[in-house]
Amino acid sequence: MSYVPAKRIVPNALPVEDDELLAHDAWGYRDTTFKLLDNGSVTLTGGRYALSGLELPSLLPWVSDVMRVNFGTSAIPRKAFPPTIPESLASEEFLTALRAIVSSDAVTLDALVRLRHGHGHTLEEIYAVRNNGISRIPDVVVYPQSTSEVEQLVKFAATHNAVLVAFGGGTNVIDSLRCSDSEMRTIISVDMRRMNRILWIDPENQTACIQAGAVGRHLATELAKHGFTTGHEPDSYEFSTLGGWIATHASGMKKNRYGNIEDILLDVQIVTSNGLVESTPVVPRESIGADPRRWIMGSEGRYGIITQAVVKLRPLPQTEEHDAIIFKNFEDGVNFLYELTRTGKIPASVRLVDNMQFQLRQTLKPGAEGTAAVKRKIEKWVITKLKGFDPQQMVACTLLFEGNRDEVRDQQATVKRLASKYGGVHAGAENGAKGYQLTFGIAYIRDFVMNFGILAESFETSVSWTDVRSLISNVCSTAQTNIPSRRTPCSKRRRAMRFSSRVDRSRITTVLESFGGGFCRGCCHPPRSRGPTASSKRSIRNVCSE
Repeated sequence: MSYVPAKRIVPNALPVEDDELLAHDAWGYRDTTFKLLDNGSVTLTGGRYALSGLELPSLLPWVSDVMRVNFGTSAIPRKAFPPTIPESLASEEFLTALRAIVSSDAVTLDALVRLRHGHGHTLEEIYAVRNNGISRIPDVVVYPQSTSEVEQLVKFAATHNAVLVAFGGGTNVIDSLRCSDSEMRTIISVDMRRMNRILWIDPENQTACIQAGAVGRHLATELAKHGFTTGHEPDSYEFSTLGGWIATHASGMKKNRYGNIEDILLDVQIVTSNGLVESTPVVPRESIGADPRRWIMGSEGRYGIITQAVVKLRPLPQTEEHDAIIFKNFEDGVNFLYELTRTGKIPASVRLVDNMQFQLRQTLKPGAEGTAAVKRKIEKWVITKLKGFDPQQMVACTLLFEGNRDEVRDQQATVKRLASKYGGVHAGAENGAKGYQLTFGIAYIRDFVMNFGILAESFETSVSWTDVRSLISNVCSTAQTNIPSRRTPCSKRRRAMRFSSRVDRSRITTVLESFGGGFCRGCCHPPRSRGPTASSKRSIRNVCSE
């Protein structure tokens, strides 16, 4: 019988991202935000997450104690949204010529749309949007629908001395979307959302060709219908795009199994000022010549606009199971992770959080009554009294296992053996799943506590195992030196400053829980020196690179 190759699949079109669903001055969905209730509890509005609709009585008391904030008196009046929005510099002649390239409904001067395309999601950007606004934003937003239109836009920009800024999901935290105050040329934001199709799936070679504007959550849903996944799941994957992942050299939560974007990417098509760059045909590997993928990944739009890519696919896993382990201290957790990496039997995702993040996770539990309350007290007694865990020292490790059943069982046996060696206690699948899902809620918490004068920001770096402990210590001491606690302009009370860190197999993430001296009721917009200043960032960055 002759061999018949499998036909390529052309999936249905993906949904185009709808601005009406997304928040303008905060992270995520418009219907999802943490809300303070009259009884002092907090709830997450909407119905999109496991936490949604639950009443969380412990969150505010814990934050109040840790950050020395009285939530009854510290609420800062929000300025009316939107803030003042700069006028567009695009002339009518310029717009007429632009509309000759794309359809008339693919060009907009809408002020709110331009504002959203002028910032990412750093703390400083969101704070600016909520207060005095942003002084320079794109003058016009366009929505190309093909590579050909992108090519014409690049030529148009060269002819008209205009600036192009590629826009995917707008989730970046590296200032990629900030426009320079001194930029006097017309700025065009090139929003890729209409270029979001999966052009084809090759089931035999397990590859897919996908346009750059495909949003992570839509992409995962459609691929799953055909039995596949990319496995790439960065923290922002609900809103970020394939093009953004490539441009920012993204890493995913399940990289232990599926790799980072560089491990998934087979080919990329990019429109540069000198024309289209692409490879034909797509092969697993080439040994001749320079590989354009290497200089496009992490380029952040400097070299051109990414329009589509060919990526590796993997069959959906037979088994997906969560777990959580608690250790007596951070050192035991790090030793557990180090030895686990040496076994070669590593779960898809492994994350160790320090005591500060562990405590935060405990506050994101609804109140318990009756039998549930008794059970919770017994569990706490067993861990703290019988097992001798100190609540001020204990840490947690969340794990996600994916693969075939035998593979997962083998990994679980290895984890169990090593956890026992380092005094770990299993906390169960439910806690593991909640810990994993918390990743999608951190930014919502950041934007909520900002309302009460608490500034929070995070950054990531990669370091060898030799330097794990020294890096965390040096980052914290450097931050303490460069971002000292300050008294607010209209209060003598000092604000607290807290730091937290997280470690996974190949990445360290240190989260600065709060910066001192931010702002308080009645104060004007604070100068940047009171927040995460550029000099402080540089100092911390130097520590990470040493």
